[in-house]
Amino acid sequence: MINRETIDKIMDTARIEEVVGDFVHLKKRGTSLIGNCPFHGEKTPSFHVSVTKGIYKCFGCGKGGDSVRFIMDHEKYSYPEALKFLANKYNIEVEEAELTPQDAEAQSAKESLYIVSQYAATFFVKQLWETDEGKGIGLSYFKERGFREDILKKFEVGYSPDVWDALTQSATNAGHKLEFLESTGLSIKNDNGKIYDRFRGRVMFPIHGFTGRVVGFGGRTLKTDKNVPKYVNSPESEIYHKSNVLYGLFHAKKAIRDLDNCYLAEGYADVLSVHQAGIENVVASSGTSLTVEQIKLIGRFTQNITILFDGDAAGIKASLRGLDMVLEEGLNVKIVSFPDGHDPDSYMHHVGAGAFKTYLENNRKDFILYKANVLLKDAGDDPIKRAGIIRDIVESIAKIPDPIKASVFVRESSNLLEIEEKILMSELNKMRSNKVKKSFESNQRAQSN
Repeated sequence: MINRETIDKIMDTARIEEVVGDFVHLKKRGTSLIGNCPFHGEKTPSFHVSVTKGIYKCFGCGKGGDSVRFIMDHEKYSYPEALKFLANKYNIEVEEAELTPQDAEAQSAKESLYIVSQYAATFFVKQLWETDEGKGIGLSYFKERGFREDILKKFEVGYSPDVWDALTQSATNAGHKLEFLESTGLSIKNDNGKIYDRFRGRVMFPIHGFTGRVVGFGGRTLKTDKNVPKYVNSPESEIYHKSNVLYGLFHAKKAIRDLDNCYLAEGYADVLSVHQAGIENVVASSGTSLTVEQIKLIGRFTQNITILFDGDAAGIKASLRGLDMVLEEGLNVKIVSFPDGHDPDSYMHHVGAGAFKTYLENNRKDFILYKANVLLKDAGDDPIKRAGIIRDIVESIAKIPDPIKASVFVRESSNLLEIEEKILMSELNKMRSNKVKKSFESNQRAQSN
């Protein structure tokens, strides 16, 4: 247990605006700081931080408390874990009395998943930099791709040997329990009871959680065998929920907040390349479809998101269909698409850091207008297709909660689509009315059940 003197020191040192500010984009309003509540979905800020009182309070969901309570609620930590988190943030040495075996076991189960994940990350890094296989295969791959050593070390990129159980053997020999290796998905037990490593012969990208701890991994094969999946990712676990995690956010959150914009890429290598170009406000959805939880995560730091599209027409059209939910969350969305055949990673290495940054600055387009242009090009002069596109665009505009922004897009879309503004506005109002009606009917059914 942490002694009283240490607890008092932590409580005296921790500043509520600094603790909350690591997780929530705060703005000054009167004597308070306000932001969107991280505990429930909202588009209008109701989350207040009082610097003088040292507390936070959400007037939407009711959550409130001091710095320790915030970390407990946000990170799902126990009281001792939250104190240790704050002690680490403020470089305070923690003095503890010995725990009972029961207390130690209860606290250590989840913590063991973090510890074994960090062990694996360190193991993979050592394999990349210190072994012949790692240097000859993994490191040479990254160097051929043009990645600098400082970027690889910043993101703790590593290599998993092409051996059945290299990590499993190393971890268990170091005293880590097999149950935790299996719980994190690092080790797998087959039907015959044989234990083997999930990631074998792959370059490794550790996935950091919001506070910088390793929660999972992505592994890329370097083999050309089409039967081998190009990427393998950690499964869901008690510490890793992929829909709630954005790759690179831990390294990007300060830059996102400072620059009031977040670049969203698709893959791990994209994030590394954009960082190498000197642009740190970038994250990736790690190859999975963007989720509402991930959008809300970005919304804590900025209301502006710029999505980086690969130069693949079919892929762009498929991605466009899933982006209306970004509008629905009230974020301002811009698009940058790269020349055909390029993604952010390949294009940065193709043109160099300076030209890449210039390209991003000069080629950002509003999502609605970009979507309209892409779909119109595909429709050509077909009146049926054009009518469908017009409805599609109006549906996207209908997702925007801010009526002023929506009306601006209606006006601009009217010119682009060559259709009267009042017709678009009539269609927009009809869609919104139907949405309200469906919501009302759904609530009525819920109440009657």
